[in-house]
Amino acid sequence: MSRFIESIKIEDQKAFLLDLHQKRVNQTFAHFGKEGSIDLAKIFKNLEHDEDGLYKLRIVYDLDKKFTTQLIPYAIPEIENFQLVENNSYDYSFKFEDRKEFERMKTKAKTEEIIVVKNNHITDTSYTNILFLKGKEWFTPTTYLLNGVMRQYLLHEKKIKETEITLQNIKDFSHFQLINAMNDFDDMFIYPIERIVNLPESSDYLGV
Repeated sequence: MSRFIESIKIEDQKAFLLDLHQKRVNQTFAHFGKEGSIDLAKIFKNLEHDEDGLYKLRIVYDLDKKFTTQLIPYAIPEIENFQLVENNSYDYSFKFEDRKEFERMKTKAKTEEIIVVKNNHITDTSYTNILFLKGKEWFTPTTYLLNGVMRQYLLHEKKIKETEITLQNIKDFSHFQLINAMNDFDDMFIYPIERIVNLPESSDYLGV
């Protein structure tokens, strides 16, 4: 049976974007024809977590409502370089625990992190959605692999916009940043577009 993950930001004993995480879990159960769900707020409350600071609550669950939890201290990583990797067939519409395909792509790449290109369109890194800067506005690709909770939140709050981002127009953007449940919209971790080592004008991107 497939297993799924939710990674929830816990800071100073508070759980963030819990409603969006719960919505995604509910949609996962419904999509696979299962009634009910697991209650993320109840799971967090039962942990009786009383430590301040930043933590990642990792919940691994299956469709029989069995789950395990880990609460891990978290620090936002800074990444040295990125590589465009083509994979036209990969489907990660749900947050599966099985990440072997991401690991295979990363192993073949020659950089610390990958950006997956699907049918000529920019999607996500192996663990985040992406924002791209043009002028003073931030955009996220319409072609994501997983519609992450932070992506949904920032779009709802109108802090970012959606646009089509392809191999042809990626150099129209000057900078990018990574977002997920643990990584908020943050000016401290902005990368110049040149941090992508194989931009189309410089060399062919990596096909896998």
